Amino acid sequence: MCRAASKEAAVRFELGIGPDSWGVWFPADPHQPPFEQFLDEVNRAGYRTIELGPYGYLPTDPVVLRTQLDAYKLRLSGGFLFGDMHGVDAWETLRPELDASCGLLQALGAQFLVLIEGMYTDLFTGKMVANAELTEQEWTRLADVSNRIGAYVADRYGLRAAFHPHAQTPIETEEQIERYLALTDPGLVSMCLDTGHHVYCGGDVVSFMRTHHERIPYLHIKSVNRGVMAEVASKGVPFADAVKMGAFTEPKEGAIDFKAFHQVLNEIDFEGIGIVEQDLYPTEFDRPLPIALSTREYLAAIGLADSV
Repeated sequence: MCRAASKEAAVRFELGIGPDSWGVWFPADPHQPPFEQFLDEVNRAGYRTIELGPYGYLPTDPVVLRTQLDAYKLRLSGGFLFGDMHGVDAWETLRPELDASCGLLQALGAQFLVLIEGMYTDLFTGKMVANAELTEQEWTRLADVSNRIGAYVADRYGLRAAFHPHAQTPIETEEQIERYLALTDPGLVSMCLDTGHHVYCGGDVVSFMRTHHERIPYLHIKSVNRGVMAEVASKGVPFADAVKMGAFTEPKEGAIDFKAFHQVLNEIDFEGIGIVEQDLYPTEFDRPLPIALSTREYLAAIGLADSV
């Protein structure tokens, strides 16, 4: 756990970083750095916890992955499952990847499985590929499948399911998130609050965290560039293009007041996991390490991380 020295910086949580901060969106892609670079640079930047990223990016053999993590003194906090959980055949469709990912997570001692609903736009073209709003029947299925996954991964793998609201999915606005929380069982499904996506979709992370902190044990820490976001909103820029334009930026440079967010974490006595993420796909291979270092230094300066 991260233990800050001063009274004002008494937040107790484990700080880590994800492959997303190295521009990793897919199991394999020539625009992404090799996993060996990711692990080495995470270690050099002073982080000790990572996420799995897309299943298949890191080695899927638990013995091989354990050897790699041990070499860099890293531990795994969790992984994610991305798909249409509101679909008629959602459980059957998602089950193979669910079992593969969770088996690996369990073997490596991870704690969380992050759930992300499928996007309603094509990731690259921005073309609508599904309805942006769920029907009443789809809301019911989404809640039922989420609860089923939560119960399944807890019983079978000892993992905790945490739902991640995501830009350009049917659960992106605060109103939609609050409906999801009301429909799902808090004993089965918690929430991963992604600070960047929350603001990208018009939310207020400080007030939302204060109100809903009992459901939020897991954070993705990132920020957005307000100027780029204004252009994205006015022109309807697709998500992937928005990322290329720099919609997501370092916490010290973005629109989110992380000092105020830190204050809320202190007020609620937050104790959980915070994973640094900055959507960078695609990016030059020499770009992620300086950003990871700079972000950790900033978070340490405001009490959200130990000194580097």
